[in-house]
Amino acid sequence: MRATVKDVAALAGVSPKTVSNVINGVVFVRPETKERVEKALAELDYVPNLSARGLRNGRSGVIALALPDLATAYSAEMAHHFVDAAHDRGWGVQIEETGGRPDREEELLSKARARLVDGLVLNPTVSDEFALPDDPDLLPPAVLIGEVEHQLLDRVRVDPDQAAFDMTRRLIELGHRRVAVVGAPMSTFTFTARLRAEGYRRALKEAGIPCDPALEIACDDWTPRGGAESVNAFLDRAPLPDALFCFTDSLAIGALSTLFRRGIRVPEGVAVAGFDDVAVGEYASPSLTTVSFDKRAFVDAALDRLAERITDRTLPVTMITIPHRVVERESTRRR
Repeated sequence: MRATVKDVAALAGVSPKTVSNVINGVVFVRPETKERVEKALAELDYVPNLSARGLRNGRSGVIALALPDLATAYSAEMAHHFVDAAHDRGWGVQIEETGGRPDREEELLSKARARLVDGLVLNPTVSDEFALPDDPDLLPPAVLIGEVEHQLLDRVRVDPDQAAFDMTRRLIELGHRRVAVVGAPMSTFTFTARLRAEGYRRALKEAGIPCDPALEIACDDWTPRGGAESVNAFLDRAPLPDALFCFTDSLAIGALSTLFRRGIRVPEGVAVAGFDDVAVGEYASPSLTTVSFDKRAFVDAALDRLAERITDRTLPVTMITIPHRVVERESTRRR
């Protein structure tokens, strides 16, 4: 028998009205009370009677999009495409920020299981995998995006190893032997850092260039500030490399700032490349060489798969890889 609002209220020790306030998300509820109610919703596998609320197909018409850091240019561009593409499909979007924390990711999965949203697009970053139910029938409709290695949910990604390999190989083809990377893990161990580093090392090995750990510049803060500070600290202790391959365009923008302040010309003194092809990189000075992919195609693939998963939970798990390419601009071109 399906759990009722009264059942949830009794388990959480609150009134049915409070449960409704948490479900509807309109009236403020104290965080500790909200947490108790959400745990009760998940424990009882509560399914709202959406048809009684006049919603089509017994669904909310809302999906959740969870990104690690909404302040980055990459997240802003991806959120824009997700909202635009979701509206084309008749969905509203609830946008969340996880900060790369598995506990926040688990909380969002719990909401999806409780059917507070129809489905979830989640971008995990850290290697500590979030907990999922052992029973596949209890998995919520969800699609993982980005460079993750989870095997129980559908995934859409750009191949991180191959993309980093292709960029590193191109820098080597341009004559650079001492290629440093910016974004190696420091205190956390992200999927992205590990997988892109593997592609970088593979390209060096193929070219017969020894891997030098000193050229893997550690930085957990993948922002322009993080890129600027990590490259500045590196140049205080080490000679200038031939090229800097930054694991995101945001890191590369920070690197360009540090190099400018030090009077080091790009690309004459050092070449700089990024990853993600955000708009600000194209209009940087010099314009940024980067790994590019079709963001709208990426988003469409994720939402199409989510729609299929919402309709049929029994579909086999898939991984969709979106093609990438190296876009060469002024930051690596010899003038």
